[in-house]
Amino acid sequence: MPLHITLLFYAIVFLYGIVIGSFLNVCICRMPEGESLLPSSHCMSCGHKLHWYDLFPLFSWLLLRGRCRYCGEKISFQYPLIEAVNGILYVVVFMANGISVTSILYCLMASALIVISVIDERTYLIPPACNVFLLLVGIGACLADREQIAAHLIGMFCISVPLSLLYLLSKGRAIGGGDIKLMASVGLILGWQNTVLAFFLACILGSVIHLLRIKLTKAEHMLAMGPYLSAASFLAALFGEQMIGWYLGLLGI
Repeated sequence: MPLHITLLFYAIVFLYGIVIGSFLNVCICRMPEGESLLPSSHCMSCGHKLHWYDLFPLFSWLLLRGRCRYCGEKISFQYPLIEAVNGILYVVVFMANGISVTSILYCLMASALIVISVIDERTYLIPPACNVFLLLVGIGACLADREQIAAHLIGMFCISVPLSLLYLLSKGRAIGGGDIKLMASVGLILGWQNTVLAFFLACILGSVIHLLRIKLTKAEHMLAMGPYLSAASFLAALFGEQMIGWYLGLLGI
């Protein structure tokens, strides 16, 4: 594909990603409160209904210099950040997998994982609707990869079942129910090998990063696993085969 066509394609993917990112912000703000996702957007400070020209993802925040047009209060940096991150992740997915059904499914997964990460970090809860959405993406992955459907089905249970036993034995103190459902849904998307990799990566990331946060920022000792499971799942989806191949190469297998 000519360079200018490639750049145009990635620009369109990024723009589409930031539009979806705008909706992710709605999910992040409203899901924990049990609010409907349908009512029109409004300023969180003054309650003024926002018009269409206030809602251009990323660009409206930049043009308004991060302040509400109507009351002048600062608009959280979360909004452009989530939009930009979602757009960037969409581009990364398509760069890694090309134009394919897999890329579309991984983009949908990435968006759900962003919502899960932010909400779980704030509330220590993973919205059931996000796990249901990921489960539907997993069904799509099975349909798109029928030859490997057994690997997808095994992936759904290979981590979630041991975590369920841990949940029962610890009476919910060692792991959350939302984390179990998350690994089941993501496992259906990734297949068993990448799911196992994702879980071990999440344990490493969670241990190292959270210990640093406790040391440097006095963060709570209670750990929200959602962000680490999400980050590890995304990495495993895009680079799992390379990571596994590198590891097996070290072992001489």
